[in-house]
Amino acid sequence: MLLIYYSPKNAEKAVIVNALRSRFPLELLLRLIGLARSSFFYHLKPKSDKNVAISQKIEEIYRKNDENYGYHRITLELRKYLIINHKRVQAIMQRLGLKGKSKQKKYRSYQGKVGHIADNLLQRDFTATMPNEKWVTDITEFKCAEGKVYLSPIKDLFNNEIIAYDVARSPSFEQITRMLTQAVNRLAGEKPILHSDQGWQYQMMGYREILKKHGITQSMSRKGNCLDNGAMESFFGRLKTECYFGKRFETFEQLEKVIHEYIHYYNNERIQVKLKGLSPVEYRTQSLNEIRI
Repeated sequence: MLLIYYSPKNAEKAVIVNALRSRFPLELLLRLIGLARSSFFYHLKPKSDKNVAISQKIEEIYRKNDENYGYHRITLELRKYLIINHKRVQAIMQRLGLKGKSKQKKYRSYQGKVGHIADNLLQRDFTATMPNEKWVTDITEFKCAEGKVYLSPIKDLFNNEIIAYDVARSPSFEQITRMLTQAVNRLAGEKPILHSDQGWQYQMMGYREILKKHGITQSMSRKGNCLDNGAMESFFGRLKTECYFGKRFETFEQLEKVIHEYIHYYNNERIQVKLKGLSPVEYRTQSLNEIRI
């Protein structure tokens, strides 16, 4: 005959002891059931107040970040104030019906005639050991009631910061020039790699001359392979998921304002798991301070 022995958890033991303590001495019950006195009183304490406070803080963080944060990022925020497990945060969020937004199907960036101008120097290695070592760029399209809007940014792979960008009504070479001017003004002798797809803007002689003038090495994705510029594509997907998809914009100015505000939020406030729970600007600042020390 197979016998199955069940050992109750401490919380269950506390319930049993509490039910019998009016009929038997407490110390006797604790000794017989194998439960420490401190554990008994710990499990009798109501935990609802603490859970309510944590739930309220989780919802506060969730709403503050426009319902974009999932349980991983909310856990990182909470750990600034208390010790908490990500599984507990996930369970509370599920109970509250809070869910971070998922990326929708990404828009393929505007591209023109494809030619071979530069090799793929990154080879999908989207890591960098210092600021201004590796940059990536691309163009993405938005729509509002007045027409189309194009965003052209540069992202620094050291801390995923958007270091330069331009918003325009058409994907012109002038837009790229304005963006590059912002980026090169940040350089202090560094000579970064700038990676892009094979869009027509990045094949123009004027673009290549600007890069050469400032000691920037050009790198390009292989033909028709968006994964080669996945670091930039991921930013576009996140931006559109968090501030664009599901919303209607009437004017160019309205949409441009939202893009400006999101990029500022992304750079300065939006924490990233890969950046140790810091925003891009916080991570860069902390890293530079450590280098100076």
